[in-house]
Amino acid sequence: MDKKEISNSIQKIIEKNNDSYKGYKQVADKANDSQLRSFFIQQATERKEFTGKLLNQLKIYNPDHNDNASGSAVGSLHRTWINVKTALSQDNDEALLEECLRGDKASIEDYEEFLNNNKEIPDNLRSTITQQVQDIKNTLDSVSRLEDVH
Repeated sequence: MDKKEISNSIQKIIEKNNDSYKGYKQVADKANDSQLRSFFIQQATERKEFTGKLLNQLKIYNPDHNDNASGSAVGSLHRTWINVKTALSQDNDEALLEECLRGDKASIEDYEEFLNNNKEIPDNLRSTITQQVQDIKNTLDSVSRLEDVH
């Protein structure tokens, strides 16, 4: 892949993080349990930080890249689905956790696809992306445990 294609792939991960940020903020507003709400807010904050780190890395990697990531149509559709699902669900918190699982699994797939398809990226960029995917995997484990409790 050339620099432009790699930059566009990084941009897609940034969009995914913007979607995750918006999604976690949305589920925090809908959560009944205060501890769960705090967890969701913490995750939203982390995804916002991921976006900032990736934007900085992208600017270093390709200063000419034009950033216009605000989120994706798929992410918007997923947040709409969360609204529908929670409106129909008997256990709102469990439904929210299920959607967080789905979203985080999709994020992990996107990150791993990027890493597998871009072997020649700078070490600092690879390190940032590798750390973020590991953090998302840890979150996925936490969400799975929370789902078992709810």
